[in-house]
Amino acid sequence: MRVHIFSQEQDSGCALYINTNNKDLSYRKANSDWLEIMNDRELDLTEAQKAIKAKYPAINKKYEYLDHTADVQLHSWGDSLEEAFEQCAMAMFGYMTDTETVEPLDTIEVESEGEDLESLLFHFLDDWLFKFSADLFFVPREVKVLHLDRMRFRIRSIGWGEEFNLSKHPQGTEVKAITYSAMQIRDDDKKPEILVIIDI
Repeated sequence: MRVHIFSQEQDSGCALYINTNNKDLSYRKANSDWLEIMNDRELDLTEAQKAIKAKYPAINKKYEYLDHTADVQLHSWGDSLEEAFEQCAMAMFGYMTDTETVEPLDTIEVESEGEDLESLLFHFLDDWLFKFSADLFFVPREVKVLHLDRMRFRIRSIGWGEEFNLSKHPQGTEVKAITYSAMQIRDDDKKPEILVIIDI
């Protein structure tokens, strides 16, 4: 059975569906075939990178990538809104490299503020992207939300990782910016989830 959970781009007849038989989400256009969603990025790994992956437990990934014209849409979820935020950040980094080749050697804390929940998500992702692209070239193996203030729209998070190194980490696709386009945050008792488009 397929259940419609999000409606997007209504004029173009696009919608997001969930297949309850295997929990996979599917994005389709009216009167066309089902489009396959990329749950993870397959990057070519060296033997050294594979050895690093084998050193640590596999990362629990609660995110996937949806095609969106020239950009990419991140879809993350979790048992709480905090976890959905965490997974959204990791989806962003997972598009740039294989985060399972990252070792938790350093720790960085990030504090972000917004005027509402959507702008808080935007600044949360943008602040983490800054740590990677313009500040410390830091890439996390894991991001954890320490505190989410839904009244004042503030968030404090921590990441465990290391400096990005092309000789150690496979290169995916650069994320240029976060966007507000088609941003959705669903926070309910069933499954908090997030949709956000990143500029690549």
